[in-house]
Amino acid sequence: MPAPLLSKDEVIGRLMRVFRTFGYSGATLARISEATGLGKASLYHHFPGGKEDMARATLDRVESTVRTFVVDELRKPGAPADRLARMLANLDELYCGGRERCILGNLTMSEAREQFQAQLKHVFRLWIDALTELAREAGVPERDAAERAEQAVLEIQGALILSAALQTRQPFRRIVESLPKKLLGAKASA
Repeated sequence: MPAPLLSKDEVIGRLMRVFRTFGYSGATLARISEATGLGKASLYHHFPGGKEDMARATLDRVESTVRTFVVDELRKPGAPADRLARMLANLDELYCGGRERCILGNLTMSEAREQFQAQLKHVFRLWIDALTELAREAGVPERDAAERAEQAVLEIQGALILSAALQTRQPFRRIVESLPKKLLGAKASA
């Protein structure tokens, strides 16, 4: 029986898994084909620009995910500490408690970084700006808010890398637990 036809959306979901696991250079056409169940011709039908188009489509999906589960969550009504807690819960789920790698980190650290620099910068900027707004809303001065927001993203990304390298969730868990106080200060428990 032939494999069921996948929608482009489903193909992108499977591509995300490949890029998340293997990075850009490790995402070979053989791995992509195996993950999607599509041959080279079908892949090029969906993505005429080849692997670069596939990575860009994946980054578009990542941006959408960051908007929905991070930025939108931080901008919802409610106390800053509660909104941050919901964002962290979403990240905890997205990264399976620190067991999953971050596709943004994989692409940022790869030789393909320059190819995707604008998209990567845009996604990280969305995240940092939303955290900065939240910290300012919690009473953190403007300059401190921006620095704390960058530090928060840095610590989350670093914890994901360390969790993967050490094969333990603990670094990520510590960041999730300590981030509210680091970002919002005394307001984190209010």
